Amino acid sequence: MYYELRTYTLDPLKMADWLALYQSHALEVQSEHLGNLVGFFTSEFGDVNQVVHIWGYASLDDRMARRAAMAADSRWAEFSRRNRELGAVLHLQSRLLRPTGFSPLQ
Repeated sequence: MYYELRTYTLDPLKMADWLALYQSHALEVQSEHLGNLVGFFTSEFGDVNQVVHIWGYASLDDRMARRAAMAADSRWAEFSRRNRELGAVLHLQSRLLRPTGFSPLQ
């Protein structure tokens, strides 16, 4: 199992708008294609104005196939267009994590 940790740093004045856009236009299609949403968070301390979400995948090939299917979905294209227009995302960091043998998440 692999976990993708995605961290978005947002314009603080647009965070509420981005979260509303994500919930109304992206959450359903992303959940449908990616399948295993482990968690979705906002930061309170440290690096603030961040949204963090974690997705689980059976393998690297599974991740690639699921993300390719999502990218081909017209609903995702519509979210991407609106996301660019909003201009809230300042930085995106994506990490692929592999659990240790003793991790509760496998």
